[in-house]
Amino acid sequence: MKKRKLGIIGGSGLYKMEGFKKTKWKKINTPWGKPSDEILIAKLENEEIYFIPRHARGHKINPTYINFRANIDALKQLGVTDIISVSAVGSLKENLEPGKFVIVDQFIDRTFSRIKSFFNEEIVAHVSMAKPVSPGLSKCCEAALKKLNIKYQVGGTYIVMEGPQFSTLAESNLYRTWGADVIGMTNMPEAKLAREAEIRYCTVAMVTDYDCWHPDHDEVDVSMVVQTLMKNAANAQNMIKEIVKTFKNYSVEKDPANDCLDVAIITDPKVRTKKTIKKLKNIAGRVLNKK
Repeated sequence: MKKRKLGIIGGSGLYKMEGFKKTKWKKINTPWGKPSDEILIAKLENEEIYFIPRHARGHKINPTYINFRANIDALKQLGVTDIISVSAVGSLKENLEPGKFVIVDQFIDRTFSRIKSFFNEEIVAHVSMAKPVSPGLSKCCEAALKKLNIKYQVGGTYIVMEGPQFSTLAESNLYRTWGADVIGMTNMPEAKLAREAEIRYCTVAMVTDYDCWHPDHDEVDVSMVVQTLMKNAANAQNMIKEIVKTFKNYSVEKDPANDCLDVAIITDPKVRTKKTIKKLKNIAGRVLNKK
């Protein structure tokens, strides 16, 4: 197995990393356009990590217009093998109060205005998303949260809505009938693209509010969210530091992302053009360039 490198994708409230050494921001160009921001390369106890603020520093990018493909491609170029995605979410369950973290294990994708695959021209690939997160990374995140005494839940379904508006009351109640735990706007198609890039992926969702189904939160507003975001961001920073120290201790030998493109690409090699193969070199070069 190749050398493991950790990438962090920070969501709302997590625009920079504190307490890391030898930090530098690096510009990365991709075949899919510009990533959300430059990539922060930093070190903690001799472990190098790669961080990208999903909405850019200062929160400038609407969830719908995040260039998810460029973000994943940029991390792949830097050799990232494992991604921890940190995301702000609303709660759909009474027991998931603001401030609690959820280690997500399933997604329901309700987005409709986003490009969701690297394989949308000439070369077709169908990766499995049955188990969309890395079991090994999930265990690592759980251990970090437990050590830090941060309230958390292991397992949960994340509804990804288009946004940028919050839900209607009818929508919020509908999602609750589906048994979903949290709702947010950013982890799809991010998780799908990470899988296509054969990068192991795990989401830690930080609850900022009860969605509008809750009688005390019937009108979710930004000021309400931001107050909890600031508290969550400090906990997230500490969690990430613990993960950096320990993520290599957790086995990923049987992770569903490993070599998943071996059985995903269906297009006949005879009709794959050099142009498209070149465009996909960072994401799928391992399989497309096989003789």
